[in-house]
Amino acid sequence: MDNNMKKYKLPEDFILGAASSAWQTEGWGGKKIGHDTFIDLWYKATPELWHNGYGPAVATDFYNRYKEDIGLMKECGLRSYRTSIDWSRFIKDFETGEVDEDGAAFYDSVINEMIKNGIEPMICLEHYEYPAALFEKYGGWGSKHVIDLYVKYAVEAFKRYGDRVKIWFTFNEPIVLQTRTILDAQRFPFKQDTKLAMQWNYNKILATAKAVEAFRRGNYGEKAGSKIGVVLNPEMTYPRSSSAHDMKAADMFDLFYNRIFMDPAVKGEIPKELFEVLDLHNCLFDYTEEELEVIKKNTVDILGLNLYFPVRIKARNSAWNPEVPFHPSYYFDHHEIQGKRMNPHRGWEIYPKIMYDMAMRMKNEYGNVEWMISENGMGVEGEDKYKNEDGVIQDDYRIDFISEHMAWLLKAIDEGSNCKGYMLWAFTDCVSPANAFKNRYGLVEINLEDSRNRKMKKSGKWFRELSDNNYFYFRDLVPVYK
Repeated sequence: MDNNMKKYKLPEDFILGAASSAWQTEGWGGKKIGHDTFIDLWYKATPELWHNGYGPAVATDFYNRYKEDIGLMKECGLRSYRTSIDWSRFIKDFETGEVDEDGAAFYDSVINEMIKNGIEPMICLEHYEYPAALFEKYGGWGSKHVIDLYVKYAVEAFKRYGDRVKIWFTFNEPIVLQTRTILDAQRFPFKQDTKLAMQWNYNKILATAKAVEAFRRGNYGEKAGSKIGVVLNPEMTYPRSSSAHDMKAADMFDLFYNRIFMDPAVKGEIPKELFEVLDLHNCLFDYTEEELEVIKKNTVDILGLNLYFPVRIKARNSAWNPEVPFHPSYYFDHHEIQGKRMNPHRGWEIYPKIMYDMAMRMKNEYGNVEWMISENGMGVEGEDKYKNEDGVIQDDYRIDFISEHMAWLLKAIDEGSNCKGYMLWAFTDCVSPANAFKNRYGLVEINLEDSRNRKMKKSGKWFRELSDNNYFYFRDLVPVYK
């Protein structure tokens, strides 16, 4: 063995698994008319903007093949699996919260099958799947009425599955939809309205607090020994330089894209700086003091963090066009660092030390809250070229990616960060927004040319060994980052 190789041992009871979502796996099997999600609506409006036309219609066909997939989860050594409930599949009447028994029975079967195979289910209440009908009727998360409907739905999910689900999440990446669709106008409905986007942000913060409140009021956690949290996607932010202007620019990015959700979830307070800057630019969301009190009293038990890449920020070099409405980038610009490692398929920088730096932030700035890596992974295009003579994808690059990121995470745990686990994105290759099946993330291949049949990659076997042994070997980090 190479002398630079080091043995990295996972803590006892470490959560080790993988994640995906309802809309990225299930497909439209069994869905009722009038029960599209916002993602379905987006796909139907612009299918030509999805890579090769693939979207949520079939996805991985998990709805029909969940038993096969859960068997493969066991074969890959997954201890846990995070997925979501499709709100539009689970609820029959969005206004009253009446449950659709066919949809609910499907999730009963999935959860029971996971438990039967020794896999702990983690359930997210919304991973972009809010009902299209609520977007068309109320404008989606811009409406506070939708918050009330969401809480009705959440309570029904707690009642139905609270005896079996130990970890709940209110949202996955609650900032993303409105950022892509309303703030940046990159996706359907291609709107640019900063004030509305900030209202969506606030309403999701309040919805999390109200769902946490309902969870505790119903004693669902006490009955099952379970916890509730939210999955966020903060980007570890590094300023271009130590100069005051670059540091301020990085702080402003951090405020608008990280602290906006992390602070209320853990500390119970939306940053006062956010109120000030939004008020300055006439983009402040509608709120009440009573709502802020709900947010203050209902912080999360556990935080999920999706970490893939760093963001590098500098002060703007150009003046803001006064004819352009306010946007957070008024205060910053992105910086391209020389010599960075890249995943050329996804266009993302590879910088595994984000795991350590974010873990230390959780320890030092967020009261050492209980948290976990809820997503991390490497998307690669054209993996067929890495197949061996047996047709197995030899994805050593994925094994190295996971190992290096996890090594930095374990260093942070050794130094006292309260991280409870690591969840890989993803278990199988799956659909991603717009990119569809272009970049593959899975331990298991989905072969689109062969009836979406499944085949474990080399990384799947490696992950099983990691799960069985509770350790892995990777080079010592010290010579790499001094």
